[in-house]
Amino acid sequence: MNLLWGDSLVTGQLLRLVLLHTAWEVGSGQVSYSLPEEFKQGTIVGRLAQDLGLEVSELVPRMSQMVSKGRGDYFEVNFQSGVLFVKSPVDREEVCCQSPLCAIDLEVIVDKPLRIFHVEVEIQDINDNAPVFSVNEEKLSIAESLTLPGSRFPLEGASDADFGTNSLLTYKLSPSEYFTIKVQTNEEQSKSLILVLQQSLDREETPEHRLLFTATDRGKPELTGTVQLVITVLDVNDNAPSFHQSSYKVRLLENTADGSMVIKVNATDLDEGINKDILYTLRGVTQPNVSATFRIDSNTGEIRVNGELDFENTKLHEVRVEATDKGNFPLSGHCSVFVEVLDVNDNAPELTITSHSLPVPEDAPPGTVVALISLVSTFKNYHSLVLAEAVDRERVSEYKILVTARDEGAPSLSASSSILVPIADVNGNAPAFPQPVYTVFVKENNRPGAHLLSVSASDPDVRENAFVSYSVVERSVGEQQPVSSYISVHSESGHIYGLQPFDYEELQVLQFQVSARDAGFPSLCGNVTVQLFVLDENDNAPAVSPPGSGRGSPGPELVPLSAGAGHVVGKVRAVDVDSGYNAWLRYEVQEAGAAGPFRVGVYSGEISTTRALEEADGPSQRLVILVKDHGEPALSATATVSLSLVESPQAVKWDSRQRVGSERPLVDLNVSLTIAICSLSGLFVLVIVVYVGLRCHPGPEVMCGPGKATVVCSSEVGSWSYSQRQSRKLCVWEGTAKNDLMVFRPNFPHSSENGEAGKGQILTPNVSGQVTS
Repeated sequence: MNLLWGDSLVTGQLLRLVLLHTAWEVGSGQVSYSLPEEFKQGTIVGRLAQDLGLEVSELVPRMSQMVSKGRGDYFEVNFQSGVLFVKSPVDREEVCCQSPLCAIDLEVIVDKPLRIFHVEVEIQDINDNAPVFSVNEEKLSIAESLTLPGSRFPLEGASDADFGTNSLLTYKLSPSEYFTIKVQTNEEQSKSLILVLQQSLDREETPEHRLLFTATDRGKPELTGTVQLVITVLDVNDNAPSFHQSSYKVRLLENTADGSMVIKVNATDLDEGINKDILYTLRGVTQPNVSATFRIDSNTGEIRVNGELDFENTKLHEVRVEATDKGNFPLSGHCSVFVEVLDVNDNAPELTITSHSLPVPEDAPPGTVVALISLVSTFKNYHSLVLAEAVDRERVSEYKILVTARDEGAPSLSASSSILVPIADVNGNAPAFPQPVYTVFVKENNRPGAHLLSVSASDPDVRENAFVSYSVVERSVGEQQPVSSYISVHSESGHIYGLQPFDYEELQVLQFQVSARDAGFPSLCGNVTVQLFVLDENDNAPAVSPPGSGRGSPGPELVPLSAGAGHVVGKVRAVDVDSGYNAWLRYEVQEAGAAGPFRVGVYSGEISTTRALEEADGPSQRLVILVKDHGEPALSATATVSLSLVESPQAVKWDSRQRVGSERPLVDLNVSLTIAICSLSGLFVLVIVVYVGLRCHPGPEVMCGPGKATVVCSSEVGSWSYSQRQSRKLCVWEGTAKNDLMVFRPNFPHSSENGEAGKGQILTPNVSGQVTS
């Protein structure tokens, strides 16, 4: 009994092993199918039974079944026919998102014996998704005229849920003469869309641009998505107020009451906001009493009588009205109002003086009739008041003459009358500047629109003959850049503004002329030279090349263990494109405690030993060298130097010889640099003496017209000359020329933020237009 029980136990264990072996025949069959997404329900994928090597008639008896592994129930097997077909359409983007490989794993299990077959259905992408933008309308705001062509504005691209070629997008912008699209690829192969401005915008012409931005994929067929770009042009004060008429004519009786309206003038401005708000003022009146006779409402433009009109004093008044907008840089428009005063019989018929030529031009010749004097006693008793000699308005502006008529009776009787003879101005004086040359020092990277300096000219004439306007004498700077692209001059105030930041590394001196022109006829002008010196700022960090880069070998420096104290093992080379102290470099070990037996030259960059080397120093050393300039604040860079200690001196023989031969240019450069600094200090004292002498001795009068000048600048640290070719970089690598010169920029602790004009006559132009010191 016990024996039979033991036999049956062994038999059961054997049967269990056989069944387990049969069940683990996993992977004995593998079938792969490929199917485009979105196929309709019932589409046949493949003849599964045949592909697995099974008889169709065995599928049902062997209790076959199919299981999907986690991707959804999208397929079904007809076990009567052995066909695998689509149960429901598959959306690849829903099942696999953006995965490169999208496959649905299935398992077919058959019994008797138990076997498991793996079936993989790869879902291929079709172009069933159009590109989609995140918004339907993208808005941008761009300022007119101030935004330069070439300006860039980033745009949001579209997304495509498809994969591969079906998701590759191209972009197109509706035709526009102002904008274009550029696709930019960065180092990480990421693409960004840039909207590029091709020409300046004008809000008054087109206040808003609407463009259709289209994204197209590369599928077949192509699908597209669009977004509306709405670009609003922001207003800039680039339109001056304009009157409806350049002149108005009004007739008034001389007894018109005080406060009566004369006329209402109106000006319009095409800008918007405060740029179109207008203030009215009376400017440039032609008679001295006009400002006391009329007044204007600054908001409405209504001109009213202010006092009394007198036909016998003035028959015609010319009132000039100026309309000024309220922009940051206000612009103005002008018109003239001619007020003809009509006579009223308000004077007793006694001694009468009738003015004929008032005011009298200052260039009127002697004998010119000023007025007629008539007496009531006889119709033929007329006398003429004439000029006895030439008059000069700048010396005497008006004459008050008392005319007395006395008879010869006894006692004699008399009647008196006075006449005011104003002398009218003639444009005989050109605007003149108080000095021939203005000098201003401006730090680079100045703020655009910053005030640099002001020039002012005076004209001893009056009214329009003394109304001075300023402008820049246009010329080319550098590569055919107009000087007006760097600076602008306010036509009325003479304020000079910088339109763009200056870069000392590109432009050190900008010399131009400002013209002052009066409003007389014919107009006269005077010119003045402005010298703008750009001062260097420490805006460039040192650029470091590690030891060995000059030899074409970036490997570590080899140092013999036999090297004694002071042995030069390498050099750090650096250059700074700034000037003066900003380019003067200093070398030091970043972590002094980690330098070991090595040190670095403060100004040479040479790495040398501080003592004899020992085996305990290890097979290699790694130094981090900090290179700093002398600017404020100082900028720096670091270089890592690897030093390998070797036994044989022959291993570094050739490298040491090369290094010794390459150090002399740097030593000579340091000597030249020291001599240059001492020379600049000596020249500073000399320039101060010359400057004081020029201040005490006025130069000749400035002639109108541009001239070519040799520029010499004096400053607190010395003087230097600018020629057609300038050496501005100090190089400290091998082969540097010995005659390189470091030029230190002047230091002005009390100047304004953007610049301060020099008031001394440092340069004086002669008649030929050349400038001499």
